[in-house]
Amino acid sequence: MPNTDPAPAARIDELDTPAVLVDLEALERNLAEMAARAARAGVRLRPHAKTHKTTWIAREQIRHGAAGLTLAKLGEAEVMADAGIDDILVAYPIVGEAKLARLRQLATRVRVIVALDDVATAANLAAVGRSLPRPLEVYVEVDSGLHRCGRPPGSESAELAERVARLPGLRLLGLMTHAGHASRVPDVEGRRAVALEEARALVETAALLADRGIEVEELSVGSTPTAAHVAEVRATYPRITEIRPGTYVFNDANQVALGTASVADCALRVLVTIVSRPAPDRAVADAGTKTLAADLGIAGGFGLVRGHPEVRVEALTEEHPVIRIPPETPWRIGDRIEIVPNHACVVPSLADRLIGIRGDRVERAIPVEARGRNR
Repeated sequence: MPNTDPAPAARIDELDTPAVLVDLEALERNLAEMAARAARAGVRLRPHAKTHKTTWIAREQIRHGAAGLTLAKLGEAEVMADAGIDDILVAYPIVGEAKLARLRQLATRVRVIVALDDVATAANLAAVGRSLPRPLEVYVEVDSGLHRCGRPPGSESAELAERVARLPGLRLLGLMTHAGHASRVPDVEGRRAVALEEARALVETAALLADRGIEVEELSVGSTPTAAHVAEVRATYPRITEIRPGTYVFNDANQVALGTASVADCALRVLVTIVSRPAPDRAVADAGTKTLAADLGIAGGFGLVRGHPEVRVEALTEEHPVIRIPPETPWRIGDRIEIVPNHACVVPSLADRLIGIRGDRVERAIPVEARGRNR
């Protein structure tokens, strides 16, 4: 297979399209700002690397101060372990003999923490832990409002955590939650309330657990929108020890719509070429759902066109974005534009590589090594 990586000295205008770009200056700002925010609040930063799925960006997160990584799937964790990342939270239930065998192998190589929300899942993990030199560390997931995984906060989660703590082979390290529903809250005050509720759910559950004679070390919260309020969360609930934002590394059109990021903060964008101008108010480019993903934006549409707030990505098919434009827009076939995706976490999983740029120069190719590692 021919090597299609860009030469280090290539200019952006020499790239073939569609190309998934990473603005390295914006990336570095995002990494530094979140690390500083966590440090000021006195919490550990364990970012969710499912957003980028790349070992290079993972190492950059560690270099900027992250204490470890969060990942969704074992396959992602195996890729990061191969790259030398040795402190990993798999924030996803591990179910099935094949995955338990892989977890056992991974835990002999690096520190692995596993999230769970069921005693049967815990019992199977305990069997893995008993085969290791030391117990397997686990977080019990608490549902703070997303209504996905996790039991309700309070007595139900405390009872589950107590049963988990009694299982030989496991070490109950802490409690975690994920307030992903904050991304559906349009106002700052509402997201602040979600962030405080996220923390309260863990702190009150941990207090009930302490009443049962079981202390936990870690209380881990997560999401990019709630991370904006970590200083107040920590001041109100000093027991919170860890945050796990993911999208912040790139930001996206949804974060812009929420007001948690500006377009300048959006490090990830897709360079596309106009391939059709079939009507004065319509243009078509060369990247659809197979590049940009199909997530409808919070503000509507399918992405922001950088530098053109008056333009709307109105529809996507597999290879075609239909872009609604003012009739006087002087775009011609062959012109190039950059689209900021609605949801940054999906786009890297659709690409073999990201292209790191600085100004108008291409600085590096960034392989997406964990692409497709969804098992």
